Amino acid sequence: MKRYIIIGNGVAAAGCIEGIRSVDAEGSITVISAENHPVYCRPLISYYLEQKTDLKRMQYRADSFYADHHVNLVCGRSAAEIRAEEKEIVLDNGDSFSYDALCCCTGSSPFVPPMTGLDTVENKFSFMTIDDTLALEQVITPDSRVLIIGAGLIGLKCAEGLHGRVKSITVCDLAPRVLSSILDDKCAAMMQKHLEANGISFLLGTSAKEFSGNHAVMQNGAEVDFDVLVLAVGVRANTALVKNAGGAGGRGIAVSDACETSLPDIYAAGDCTEYHDISSDTVKVMALMPNAYMQGHTAGVNMAGGSAVFDNAIPMNSIGFFGLHCHTAGSQPEGCEMYEEADEQHIKRLFIKDDRLTGFMLIGQMHRTGIYTALIRSQTPLSSVDFARLKIEPQLAAMGRAYRDKVLKGAV
Repeated sequence: MKRYIIIGNGVAAAGCIEGIRSVDAEGSITVISAENHPVYCRPLISYYLEQKTDLKRMQYRADSFYADHHVNLVCGRSAAEIRAEEKEIVLDNGDSFSYDALCCCTGSSPFVPPMTGLDTVENKFSFMTIDDTLALEQVITPDSRVLIIGAGLIGLKCAEGLHGRVKSITVCDLAPRVLSSILDDKCAAMMQKHLEANGISFLLGTSAKEFSGNHAVMQNGAEVDFDVLVLAVGVRANTALVKNAGGAGGRGIAVSDACETSLPDIYAAGDCTEYHDISSDTVKVMALMPNAYMQGHTAGVNMAGGSAVFDNAIPMNSIGFFGLHCHTAGSQPEGCEMYEEADEQHIKRLFIKDDRLTGFMLIGQMHRTGIYTALIRSQTPLSSVDFARLKIEPQLAAMGRAYRDKVLKGAV
């Protein structure tokens, strides 16, 4: 009977479990989970803070998931070392487990840059886990002044979650615009205006330089008094386990399309990995929940002796704030053309190069965006579809008979 070990218990791990069981119903699966919670949807933690969901509804799988898949779940423990030659992992308490196939789904951790006096701040939090959210909720009051460092996805979702539960929210970021990793200047300006209309204040192009208790001095000299500090500057992939065992990687653990690392019988999936972005033809970390699941499932199938690849990855983000939704995918390579529609309520930007759709940014109009995503993933030549029609309205009727037959009839 084959022995499988999965380090981590997020969406990638759930995909890995289901991938293994799609091939091998008998092998033993052990999951090492640092958190004392079953697998859950991390993007929902802001909705919990906003009191729009609860811990039960945040679960990614049913209560019976681990029992149904015959999984031994070890909670509250972290892997400290991989001994690749011995095919063994050692936990933080000294316990060890042997494996025939191992998958690292170790995710990422908050990155906190050096800031003078940060240790003098009593109520400071990250915002990545259920436990972060529960701890933050314990200290906020209707009179709390909240300072959030980071105007990216994590920081802004935290701001939305806190809205209406605290007195004020100020968000600062070194970048000159909000959501700088996924939006350009024009799209970011629309989103910032909407956030400001809902009571969120911004200090952009600067960040906290030093703290003295509940007082922050910014790099541009501005001063902010606060009661609660949230650190949402960014994240770093958790690569140390594999790298310390001799595995290859840069910002993330290097994996193939089969989710194999450079070490024998060791796979990796999810936010801890770097892999090929077909829209830009580059290797990068793409910390995205759908990709994490697909990587995990791919790894699981291959660990169990099957054959699977995840070879059409692209960066994607779908997010909304106070009712205004944003969807981005792919990339904007140098020399690309841009098609744009825009008014005060929406922006559509499509990026085209070499007869391919390489990326898009949409704000305020989310109708059938999956068609644009499919064009990027499949690298469909735009000359083979009615792109003039698709630019205005994404629709299957413009995709051509062969594509429609494949999607609607399951033709190969």
